[in-house]
Amino acid sequence: MASSVRSEPTSPSADLETRATDDHHLALKLWLRLLACTTRLESEVRIRLRAEFDTTLPRFDLMAQLERAPAGLTMSELSRRLMVTGGNVTGITDMLEAEGLVARVAHPTDRRAYTVKLTAAGRRLFARMAAAHERWIVGLLAGLDPGEQEQVYRLLARLKQHLQANTEGQPKEPAR
Repeated sequence: MASSVRSEPTSPSADLETRATDDHHLALKLWLRLLACTTRLESEVRIRLRAEFDTTLPRFDLMAQLERAPAGLTMSELSRRLMVTGGNVTGITDMLEAEGLVARVAHPTDRRAYTVKLTAAGRRLFARMAAAHERWIVGLLAGLDPGEQEQVYRLLARLKQHLQANTEGQPKEPAR
């Protein structure tokens, strides 16, 4: 019978990690801790994007992809990069286009496709959001000193390499 005693005190708000007990395998506890940290960081970024920019994380993510591709991206490439359906990308793109933040232009070689690009207003807004996002992440991870951050980064790179080599159906890309 599994013990219901937690390995560490829980915070006032339960998270995924609170499901683990002392009897669980360390790998399971680590996985739940990674999920809890990721979920908490993502939730805070969503809250701050809404509060400071009246936008959503999916809109931010789409604009981030376009900022990295000044020549623009097709809708199917955006869908692939964001790992969402074409319908999701179309809905977000429609809203951003209506606000003057992105523009659809005819694809140079495929008459059936459009390339989506940030407008000048979209680039200005995204630059402000990206700067704020970086400040938020730096602050949220400030609980670890730079050496500890580097150590976690290196360890997660090793884990990522292991997962890429030992999982099915995923692209094999080098860990950064």
